[in-house]
Amino acid sequence: MTISRRKLLASIGAVTATAGVSAFWISRMPNYTGPVSDHFDGKVFFDPDGVPPKSLGEVLRWQFGGGRKREVWPDWVDNEFADTPPAKVESGVRLSYVGHASWLIQTAGINILFDPVWSERVSPFSFAGPQRHNAPGIAFDKLPKIDVVLVSHGHYDHLDLPTLSKLQAAFAPRVITPLGNDVTMTSGDSAIKAEAYDWADRVELGNGLAVTLVPTRHWTARGLWDRNRCLWASFVIETPAGKLYIVGDSGYGDGGHFRRVREAHGEIRLAILPIGAYEPRWFMKDQHMNPEDAVKALNDCGAQQALASHHSTFQLTDEAIDGPVKGLAEALVAAEMPKDKFVALKPGQVFEI
Repeated sequence: MTISRRKLLASIGAVTATAGVSAFWISRMPNYTGPVSDHFDGKVFFDPDGVPPKSLGEVLRWQFGGGRKREVWPDWVDNEFADTPPAKVESGVRLSYVGHASWLIQTAGINILFDPVWSERVSPFSFAGPQRHNAPGIAFDKLPKIDVVLVSHGHYDHLDLPTLSKLQAAFAPRVITPLGNDVTMTSGDSAIKAEAYDWADRVELGNGLAVTLVPTRHWTARGLWDRNRCLWASFVIETPAGKLYIVGDSGYGDGGHFRRVREAHGEIRLAILPIGAYEPRWFMKDQHMNPEDAVKALNDCGAQQALASHHSTFQLTDEAIDGPVKGLAEALVAAEMPKDKFVALKPGQVFEI
């Protein structure tokens, strides 16, 4: 099979967010250095209950092997909703879906962004790789003052340096992230106020809020030479309205990660769980949940309510743009779970508790 240079670059850009292949072919990315632990061997991080990331050969097999069926997405989908958030929310929790894995969470007078991405592409290239198929549900200039940013890991569809720099210039928020990702951020923009923490670290945010980093079944990279040189995590946020469990990316495995969150943190008021970027399963199952997995994860973590994330904005994998949302509806029926217990919002929609 003949592969054009443009198709090759586009494919490299496409797998950046999901497989860690990037443009940094020669230079090495700055990495974390620190003491050995039960999930850091002195050079790379690992999940004691997980599996290693796919090899470059497996990436190429997925991208260029025979029999691949990649669904075609529409070039652009106009949003039905556009949120203009209030300056603050003092009681309860207001959650606004920006799109993909990005959320605005407002509670106790503090505004939190999770995995914020306002860029047109999630790729090391400005001209290739996954691009938006819909606009952010909140226009950047409609954002309230952002106090805290949570970044789950270093893949380009979660750690978006242009957006973080723009947030720094506009609001100078605290940026809470797992170990090593602070170096990635400040290497790109030294002004970013990045704070790096380990699994199980609890960070006070003020006004009675706190966030704890918890293990998740994933991995990270931004180049060929930095696989798992930084840590990845999910977050449990303590709020006056209850605990929120927010997952950026995760495979399901045997569900142990989700059950341990329930055991360690007790009752979860609301979980944000990813449902997209899951095909083909032979490649994606260890790093991304499909809707059926996400419903099982909801049962395991025991959350009263769930919202769906990581779908319908960037085409990272092979399923259709509406595949995750349709699949979630089917998985809820199969699990005999009420459809309003696990809701898939559209960009710009708001959920309040």
